[in-house]
Amino acid sequence: MDKTYAGARLRQLRENRSMSQSELARLLEISPSYVNQLEHNGRPLTLPILLKLTETFGVDADFFAPQDTARLIADVREVFADDTVGGAVSAAGIDELTTKLPEVAGTLVALHRRYREAVENIATLVAEQGLDRTAAQQPHEQIRDWFYQRRNYVAALDVPAETLATELRLHPGEVRAGLISRLRERHGVRVVSEHLGVDQHRYEARGRVLRLSATLRPGQAAFRLASELALLEAGEVIDRLVAEGNFTDETARRLARTGLANYYAGALILPYRAFLGAAERHRYDIARLCEEFGVGFETICHRLSTLQRPRTRGVPFSFVRVDRAGNISKRQSATGFHFSRVGGSCPLWIVYEAFSAPGRILTQIAELPDGKQYFWIARTVTRATGGHRDPAKTFAIGLGCELRHAHRLVYADGLDLGANAVATPIGMGCKVCERPACPQRAFPAIGKPLRADEHGSSLIPYPPTE
Repeated sequence: MDKTYAGARLRQLRENRSMSQSELARLLEISPSYVNQLEHNGRPLTLPILLKLTETFGVDADFFAPQDTARLIADVREVFADDTVGGAVSAAGIDELTTKLPEVAGTLVALHRRYREAVENIATLVAEQGLDRTAAQQPHEQIRDWFYQRRNYVAALDVPAETLATELRLHPGEVRAGLISRLRERHGVRVVSEHLGVDQHRYEARGRVLRLSATLRPGQAAFRLASELALLEAGEVIDRLVAEGNFTDETARRLARTGLANYYAGALILPYRAFLGAAERHRYDIARLCEEFGVGFETICHRLSTLQRPRTRGVPFSFVRVDRAGNISKRQSATGFHFSRVGGSCPLWIVYEAFSAPGRILTQIAELPDGKQYFWIARTVTRATGGHRDPAKTFAIGLGCELRHAHRLVYADGLDLGANAVATPIGMGCKVCERPACPQRAFPAIGKPLRADEHGSSLIPYPPTE
C-alpha cells in the first residue's frame, strides 16, 4: 500500500473546524508533535489514524487521497514562464508549492489570469485602430475556465437531464419527436422548420415559437431542441450556476447560460449511464456511437470528454476543436493535458495534421516536455451552411487521454503502448515550450536568451545560448 501524505488536507480540515493541533491530538489520541509532523508531511497517515479521522469528521477516505496536481503544475509553470512577471522558480519549487500549498498555487494562477486580462484591456484602450479583437474573446475564456476547473462535468445539470431522458423514454437516435412533444405539452412551444439563413434556430418567447433551420441534420435539430428545452426545464439551476460563477460582465453571463444549456442538451440526448455503457461496449469507437445515437462526430467527442461522474467515470478525455489557421475555438479537459494561453499550440500535434487527410481518423502518441504521454485521435468535420456557393466550415476535432488509458480505445489496437512506444515530442505552445532544438519553433521561448551570431547560422529557429 502506498504511503499517504496529506498534510495540507489535514490542516484544512482542522482549521475549518477552528481546532488547535493540541485539540486534534486529543481526539486522535496522539501527541501534538505527531499532528505537527502529519501536517508538514513528515509522517504518512496510518490506517488507524485515517479511520479515526473519517469517523470523527464524517469525511470519506477519498478526502485524503493524493490530489492530481498535473493541471495545477502546468498552470503555475505558465505563470512563471510569463516574461512580464520576472520570476524564476525551479521545477522542484513548483512541485513543492502545488503539493504542499495547493490553495496558494491556485490563488497565484487566478491572480495571474486577472493580471493578463488587465494588460489586454489596457492594450485595447490604447490601440490606434479601434478595438482589439482579443477583447471579444475574454468572455469565452471565462466560460472555458469555468468548465476546466470542474473537469468538464456539471452534476447539477447532468443528473436531472438524465432523469428527464428516462421520464420521456427517449430512445437513442429517435429523440427529436419526444423533445417536440415535451416542448408542446409542457411548455406550449410550437416547433416550426423553415429556412433561417445563417441561423440554426431562433426562439420567440412572446409567441412561444421555436424556429428550426430546415438545413439541420436530425442530430443537429435534436441538439437545438434540447438546448432550448434546457432553459425551460433547468432555467433556475442554470441561473444559479451563472450567479455563482462571478463572471465579469453581461456578455460573459449570457455566454455562460448558452454553454450550460448546451451542456444540458448533450446530457439529455446522450444520457450519462446509457452513453457510458455504449462507449465502453464499443471501446469508444466514435463511428459506432454516432450510428447508435444519431448525432455527429463532434457531439460524440464533446460528450465523451464529460464522463467524469464520481464512482462512474469513463476514460478522462481532453477535447479540442481547431481551424486551419490554428485557432482553438473549443477546448475542454478532464485530464492533466494543458492548453496554453500563450503563443498558440504545437505544430507537431496530430490535430493539425488532420487537415491533410480529411475525414480520416489519425492517431498519435504525444509526449510533453515533462515526460507525460498522451494518446490522441483527430479527424476533420465539415459543416455546410447552405447551397453550392455558400461557404462551408471545416474544423479538426481532437480527443486525447493519458497513455495509460489508451488500451481501452479501439484506435490503439496494434500499437505498442509500453516502454517502447514511439512518441512524438510536442509542447504546450512555442512561447512556453522547453524543447530548444525543435525545428518547428515559431516563437522564441519566453525568458530564454537567444544566441545572436552574425557569423553563423542554425537549422534550429531561435537557437538558445549554450
